[in-house]
Amino acid sequence: MADMDMSQYLGAFLDETDDNVQRLDDLLLALEKNMTDMDVINEIFRAAHTLKGMAGTMGFTNMMGLTHAMEDRLDAARKGTRPLTEADMNRLFQGLDTLQEMADAIRGGGNDAHIDVSEMVHDLRNEAPAPASTTSAPAPAPAQSSGGNMVSSQDSEWAKKANAEGSNAYNVHVTLSQSCLLKAARAYMVVNRLEEMGEIFRAEPPTDALEKEEFEFDFNVYVATPAPADEVKAAIEKIGDVERADITEVKASESTSSPAPAPAQASAPAPTPVQAPAPSAPAPVAQDTAKPAAPAKKETAKKGSQTVRVDIGRLDKLMNLVGELVISRARIERLVQEARLRQFDDTLSQLGRISGDIQELVTKLRMVPVSFTFDRFPRLIRDLCKTLNKNVELVLEGEDTELDRTVIDEIGDPMVHLIRNSMDHGIEHPDERKALGKPEKGTLKIAAYQEGSGVVIEVSDDGAGIDPEKVKQKAIERGVITEDRAAIMSDEEAQQLVLLPGFSMAKQITDLSGRGVGMDAVKTKVEALGGQFDLASKKNEGTHVYIRLPLTLAIVLSLLIKVGKETYAISLENVEETIMVRRDDIKTVHGEPTTLLRGEVLSLNILGDILGSEGVEHDRNEYPVVVVKIGKNKIGFIVSELIGQQEIVIKSLGRFLSKIDGITGGTILGDGNVALILDVASFYSTKG
Repeated sequence: MADMDMSQYLGAFLDETDDNVQRLDDLLLALEKNMTDMDVINEIFRAAHTLKGMAGTMGFTNMMGLTHAMEDRLDAARKGTRPLTEADMNRLFQGLDTLQEMADAIRGGGNDAHIDVSEMVHDLRNEAPAPASTTSAPAPAPAQSSGGNMVSSQDSEWAKKANAEGSNAYNVHVTLSQSCLLKAARAYMVVNRLEEMGEIFRAEPPTDALEKEEFEFDFNVYVATPAPADEVKAAIEKIGDVERADITEVKASESTSSPAPAPAQASAPAPTPVQAPAPSAPAPVAQDTAKPAAPAKKETAKKGSQTVRVDIGRLDKLMNLVGELVISRARIERLVQEARLRQFDDTLSQLGRISGDIQELVTKLRMVPVSFTFDRFPRLIRDLCKTLNKNVELVLEGEDTELDRTVIDEIGDPMVHLIRNSMDHGIEHPDERKALGKPEKGTLKIAAYQEGSGVVIEVSDDGAGIDPEKVKQKAIERGVITEDRAAIMSDEEAQQLVLLPGFSMAKQITDLSGRGVGMDAVKTKVEALGGQFDLASKKNEGTHVYIRLPLTLAIVLSLLIKVGKETYAISLENVEETIMVRRDDIKTVHGEPTTLLRGEVLSLNILGDILGSEGVEHDRNEYPVVVVKIGKNKIGFIVSELIGQQEIVIKSLGRFLSKIDGITGGTILGDGNVALILDVASFYSTKG
């Protein structure tokens, strides 16, 4: 048979690799706490075995070789011949990082060939005893050549049990093409396919020998399956490099060799079939005996197909189409309203419900739990603890909280910034903590929870906190503030200085921090996602960072306003409330307009002046004000008119206009006009 084109399976392979690498990461972290836990070792062994087989199937030999070495090291620990050490754990983690590097290279269009794994393979196998598989006796059945088909009493008992459960017992004799270059990979594919169809009893040679290519071009697999022989034969012969598959039914009553065994591979390069495919005569018997178990098998298969992997690009395209549907619906509603065509009310109402349901469904399809990002943090904490010589416990909460996949992808790196900052600057060394009366082990907590129509991610630690006096001193040294300004600043205002671009409290530059890109980079990224960033800290008690994010970035509920002659949109995530303020209630404090809002001073800004809009009326008896909450502060923006709430589809302005401060994108309104979407938080930070 011609070799199969494996490129069509590349996407699925990479997805499965990511899942297995993450699973191995979690298991290794658990194993590090108890390196003699056989249950965990067995789980790791199975995951590594799966990853090795997939890599071999796809022809990624370096990845397969490294995973094989990791598997051998775990096998030695499992057998008790070589207990795991801390050095071994570090090697296993290093191997895992290399596997991820290989997967990333393959995803980028390359392969694993440029990554040299020979040293890691040597280290993992160093001091290991000689493999026993070359001298050990094969599986439970009597040893024989791969072409033989002796049926032992044990085989007979197995076949009897299989028949009783409604399955057929087969010996599948597989012959590979003489030109096959990846015999182990093809053997794995055969075994894997048969496992999907039923339950494997044994293989000749044993699976260990198949994985190490310790066979010529043929082998046998004993499998119990409700499927008829011709279906098994067809499934195996679809696999690339399989020349043929010959099926022999193992009879429960037999205790001697079955008829016409094929000669051993050693005596003939192309052995004759073990037996012709099962004739049609016994088929009804197999079908009849399989009837009791058939429903269970079908039900299992059905459950296994309840989910499918969908390329994120397709979901993006679907979301864009839904966005266009929302825009078109808004335009139709506007036209019908202007024409006063009452007969369209019911139809438009139904259209609104349908498009709303589609929008909600597509949004949910794109939602993934934050564990998608959180799962990599335990490993990060483990590595940072070793690098910084600190003892920190990571507490994760709300991992099932869901966010749009795009938001999840974008928030990963900022979260790593926050964790590194807490580990490097926040949590003290054990001796320092002990001197302060704290537990020697620090705590870093990452929690996610839904709040309103958005999600809050909270990162907190019980470390040193931010010393406002040291921040003031550093800010004075850098010319950020004057000494007079520092003297009247509150502790909270001083702590907010760490969010300024380029500001860093690090005494020296390290691999973790000190370059002044941490907190500012996080704040900038969060605000670019339409979210809010807030920080609170107390000296010697710790720091809390709050990140408020919208559930999705594609279609958002917004407040439409008019400033002068132009219409703008503000995401409702940023709007606290809208009020009307009389001119007599506006007072000037320190040169800035303010008003009282339920007894608290509210700073006011004329949005038209900030935007440079034309036609802004300054002399009015009453002004509409949009109150926005930015961190712990509230600020009011005076606008010309409040239009109302509307769902909008965010459109990018392109790379030439995307850098304009205060503008996050554009949207098309119901009348066909374009409205810019404002980032009012940036106006406050620019002003402040």
